Amino acid sequence: MAKSLLRLEARKLRSRGESVITITHQLGVSKSTASLWVRDIILTIEQQETLKKHSIVGAERGRLLGALKQKNERLKRIKEGKTAAAKLLGRPSNKEFFAAGIALYWAEGNKRMKKVEFCNSDAKMVIFFLDWFQRFFDLTMADFKCYVGINTIHREREKEVKEYWEKITGIPPQQFTKTSFKHSATHKIYDNFNEHYGTLSVKVLKPARILYKIAGLVEALRSTSMSG
Repeated sequence: MAKSLLRLEARKLRSRGESVITITHQLGVSKSTASLWVRDIILTIEQQETLKKHSIVGAERGRLLGALKQKNERLKRIKEGKTAAAKLLGRPSNKEFFAAGIALYWAEGNKRMKKVEFCNSDAKMVIFFLDWFQRFFDLTMADFKCYVGINTIHREREKEVKEYWEKITGIPPQQFTKTSFKHSATHKIYDNFNEHYGTLSVKVLKPARILYKIAGLVEALRSTSMSG
């Protein structure tokens, strides 16, 4: 008797356009049983379209949930990595900080003669370099000039971009020179368009007294890395 009532209810739900999965969940029966009970009921075109839309929405929701899960797992691994790194490195000594700066200048700095300059899009790396120069080469913020490099599609955001770098670095606006706009064949607008701030190039105004010292330090590090 109970089974017959469930079958009748299943058929009513199907006639209203409900999916087999919905019927299974509402009545607490297996998918195969629900499907068997309603297989002869023909849905209208409108009902079929509705089910199709719900299926697409459900698949999209599943995809978003999967992406969110992956993101959370990635953030968890990053957090664990940072915690492990903090325990391993501790607070770097002056010597370690100095060596790190030489390595970074080797990688990111301008190695051409008569110029001490570095360029990066990572605000924390820019701050690191500014601190490094001031700490070990007796420079002040007045010893720097800088300019922004950014794609020409951000031309209308130039003022906003400059203000971002002024705030991040503490370098006053009068020490910013003309922005370098990069031309690109593509005009694609990315999702993070308004969070993009290009690169900042910072150069030492009177590099002569530290130019050769930095070049020598980089060369010494290069020789050390090749000596083993």
